[in-house]
Amino acid sequence: MTAGLSDSSGIKAGQGSPVISGKGKVPFRVYEDSKLVSLAVASEIADLVRQRAAEGKHCVLGLATGSTPVNVYAELVRLHKEEGLSLANVVTFNLDEYFPMQPDCLQSYVRFMNEHLFDLVDIPKENINIPDGTLDVEQVADWCRNYEAKIESLGGIDIQLLGIGRTGHIGFNEPGSGTESQTRLITLDRLTRIDAASDFFGIENVPRRAITMGVGTILKARKILLLAFGENKARVIRSSIEGEMTPTIPATFLQQHPDTEFVLDQAAAAELGEIKSPWLFRSVDWDSAMVRHAVIDLSLALGKPVLILTDADYNENGLQDLLAEYGSAYEINLRVFRQLQNTITGWAAGKPGQPGEVYPKRIVLFSPHPDDDVISMGGTLTRLAEQGHEVHVAYQTSGNIAVFDVDALRFAEFAADFCKTFNISNEPVAELTDAMVKFLARKGAGEIDTPEMQLLKGLIRRGEARAGARICGVQDDRLHYLDLPFYETGVVRKKPIGPDDVRITTELLQEVKPHQIYAAGDLSDPHGTHRVCLDVIFQACRELRNEDWMKECEVWMYRGAWQEWPPHEIEMAVPLSPQEVQIKRSAIFSHESQKDRALFPGPDAREFWQRAEARNADTARIYDELGLAQYQAIEGFVKWKGLSEEG
Repeated sequence: MTAGLSDSSGIKAGQGSPVISGKGKVPFRVYEDSKLVSLAVASEIADLVRQRAAEGKHCVLGLATGSTPVNVYAELVRLHKEEGLSLANVVTFNLDEYFPMQPDCLQSYVRFMNEHLFDLVDIPKENINIPDGTLDVEQVADWCRNYEAKIESLGGIDIQLLGIGRTGHIGFNEPGSGTESQTRLITLDRLTRIDAASDFFGIENVPRRAITMGVGTILKARKILLLAFGENKARVIRSSIEGEMTPTIPATFLQQHPDTEFVLDQAAAAELGEIKSPWLFRSVDWDSAMVRHAVIDLSLALGKPVLILTDADYNENGLQDLLAEYGSAYEINLRVFRQLQNTITGWAAGKPGQPGEVYPKRIVLFSPHPDDDVISMGGTLTRLAEQGHEVHVAYQTSGNIAVFDVDALRFAEFAADFCKTFNISNEPVAELTDAMVKFLARKGAGEIDTPEMQLLKGLIRRGEARAGARICGVQDDRLHYLDLPFYETGVVRKKPIGPDDVRITTELLQEVKPHQIYAAGDLSDPHGTHRVCLDVIFQACRELRNEDWMKECEVWMYRGAWQEWPPHEIEMAVPLSPQEVQIKRSAIFSHESQKDRALFPGPDAREFWQRAEARNADTARIYDELGLAQYQAIEGFVKWKGLSEEG
C-alpha cells in the first residue's frame, strides 16, 4: 500500500523486503509497490549478467515490452551508467511484435526496446533479436524456425521476463495456445486488440496479427519471472497461480515449469488466498484493520450479517485465534459493525453546526481525465455542491488522446459550417478548419495528431467536462483546466513528472487553500495517467506541508470506473439516493466522445455509466449484506495519511 493506507492483507513487507511464498502451484513474491518489484528483478538480472561475464559466457535474456518492464529497463540503464554494469555479453530475444509493423512506428516493439534499453546501454546490435514485422507473410514461417534455432544454438534463454494480459496471455499467446506452440504468426484476440486500442488511436488501427514466441518456447527458459502490477491483474494472477492448467489461460502452463516465479505488487496479489485470507495460512497480528478484514470476509462468505456471526462460525472457518484473543463473537461483531456504521455519512465535508466544524468548506476535486470526477464520485460531488460548499474541480490533463478521429472530424466540420452559416468570413479560421478536415482524411493508422488537432480534441473534452460539472452543480468559474505538461505528448507514452506539473498543482492549491482534497486513488499502476496524477498531488501536498491551511486539510482518495475500494478499506461511505444516481448518470452522459470507447466482451461489456453504477450498487449491496442499511448506491473513499505518517 502507499503510505497512509492501512494494510489489512497481512503483508508486512518492509522497504524492499517481499513476502515470499512457495506453498502454491507457482512460487510468488509480493512487494509493497511496482517500483520495488522492478528494482529487485533488475538486480537479479544484473547479478546473472556479471556472473556470466566472469565466466566468459553470454547471458541470454528473453525480454518483454509494455508498461510492466519499463522500470526494470530503467534500472538496468542506471546500473550501466552509474555503477558500471556492462551488458556487452548479453544476447536478447524479444517475445513478440505486431504484424505487419515497421520498426520506426510509434507502436513498434523495436522502437520501444531501443528507446527504453538498447540505445542506452552497451549491448552489441548484433546480439539483439526481435520478431520482424516487416516480412512478407510467405517468409514468416521460415523466419520463425530460424528464431527458434538461434535460441537453441546459444544454449537457450537464461531468464525470461514476462508480463500477463487480462486474458492470461503471455507474449501474444492467446487463449487456446498449447504447451507445444513455438514462435509463430498468430491472430490477436479481440480483447487484446481493445487493450491496445489507445496505443493505436482506435481499435480499427490495431494490427490483427502478431509474431510471438510460443508457450513451448517460453517454457524452455531456465528461469521465468512473470511481473504483474495493479488491481486489474489480480483475478488472472489468482487463476494462473491457484487455478487448474488450461489452454484458455496460457499463463497457467507456467505451473509445470521447474523455476518460474511470479513477482507482484500488492494490488496484483490481492486475490491470492495467502494474501486475501492470510489467517488461513499463518499467524497474523490481529490489529483493528485485520480484524475488520477477517470479519467482513467471514460475513460475506457465510451470507450472514456481521451481528449474527457466532462463536462456531469463527471456530469452523479458521478464525480460532481471533476468537481466542477477543473472547466472544459478540464482542468482535459489535466492534466491526460499529466501525462500518461510522463510515457511512451523507455529509462528506462535515455537518454544519457541529462544534469546531468549518462551514462552508473550500474543496478541490482533482480529476486525472476530464470525466473521472463524475464517473467516480459524481454523487458525492453533487452532494457537496448542494450542501453549499465552495467546490472546485481541477482537470489535470486534457484527455485529448482519448478522442477518436471521427469525433474530431465532426467538430472540425461543425466549425467550418458554423462560420459559413453565419457569414463569418475569417480567412485564418477557414484555413485552419479546412486543414484539420484534410489532415483527418489522409491521417495514417497510429499517426500522431498535429498540434492543432491535439488542441481541438482537448477542447472537445473540456466542453464535455464543463457540461458534466454543471449538471452536478459546480459553477463554471470553479473549473480549472491544468493541462499538466507530462501528458501533452500526443501519444500514449507520457513524460516523467516534471517541476512544472507540481508547480501548476501547488499554485492552484495555494490559490484555493482547500479544507478538503479529493484525488483518484489508483495506487498500483506505475505508468497510468491516474497514478502519475496522484503522485503529482502527493508531491504538491508535501511541498505545502508547512502551510497552516495544509496542516488542517484532509485528502480523500476515490477509485476509478473499474474498481471500488474493498469494504474493509473504506473509511468514508457516501450513500446515494436514486435521484442522485440519475444526476450522476446524466453527468456521465455529457462525455459523448467517450461512449462505447472501452467495451469488452462478456460481463464487462458496459459503458462507463453502467460500470460506475454497477460498482456503486455493488458497494451498497455489500453493506446491506453485512447488516447495514440498504441504499441505492454508495461511493467509497479512503483517507491519505501520508503527511501525518511522514511526520
